[in-house]
Amino acid sequence: MSRVRAVVRAPLWLLLPATVVLGGLFLYPMYQLGLLSVLDFTQAQVSGGQPTRFVGAENYTRLFADSRFWEVLTATVLFAAACVLATLAVGAGLAVLLTRISRIPRLLLSLAAMAAWAVPAVSGSTTWMFLFDTDLGFVNQLFGIEGFNWMYDRYTAFGLVGAVVVWASFPFVMVTLYAGIEAIPRSVLEAAALDGASTWRTFWQIMVPILRPVLAIVVIQSIIWDFKVFTQIYIMTRGGGLAGQNMTLNVYAYQQAFASSEYGRGAAIGVVMMLILLAVTLVYLRALRRSGEQL
Repeated sequence: MSRVRAVVRAPLWLLLPATVVLGGLFLYPMYQLGLLSVLDFTQAQVSGGQPTRFVGAENYTRLFADSRFWEVLTATVLFAAACVLATLAVGAGLAVLLTRISRIPRLLLSLAAMAAWAVPAVSGSTTWMFLFDTDLGFVNQLFGIEGFNWMYDRYTAFGLVGAVVVWASFPFVMVTLYAGIEAIPRSVLEAAALDGASTWRTFWQIMVPILRPVLAIVVIQSIIWDFKVFTQIYIMTRGGGLAGQNMTLNVYAYQQAFASSEYGRGAAIGVVMMLILLAVTLVYLRALRRSGEQL
């Protein structure tokens, strides 16, 4: 009996070091974020001019009463949703393409995707800004629209930033789904081909149901990454665009905390973002479990 217990507890002991490290890396910062969100903590408190004061839910009350917060939240949700859908479409399409092309083109496409994935967000954003520069950009010169400012209009700015986000994110989806497709038994795909199923029908009715656990990973990761996009928005729109027209929650939290020195309010925005992402993840996982998928 004791031997059985030792065998059962062995995996728990193996997970203990990782649990301790992750606890220190995630739980403590989350605790500090939550603590800061219930304090009146501005530049006066940072410099020691005034004592730190506990204000409870006041930062949240002020935040939810601010119409600007709801405007930014709506823009963030729509922007993140568009980026997630585009990333999944591009990544899934290229993953299927990898299974249909020969070895050399597959190698070249994989290397190109990995290069895009490896480029730091700052470098990638700056490169795209040069390509779409108003006067000297290659794209403007190619289409004969010199002088056109892609960042002036709210929607073209969001579209360009979204393209950069998708460009940096699709390799993860492509590689993950390609690995999942390669794990599908060939006999299943051959049977579908013998039955006359088209590529589109094979993908939706055979591959997608089998790949649902893998899709759960890429969807959740894409939602988290795209919802909290900061670097691309901040660099390409220079802090949120004209009059803050391209503001997202992460940039908004940064400006509240560091530009306005409202650190407590910035922390409250961070807590709200964390709760939104947690809720979306739990709802998505629950929907998968209701459909009978084992994760």
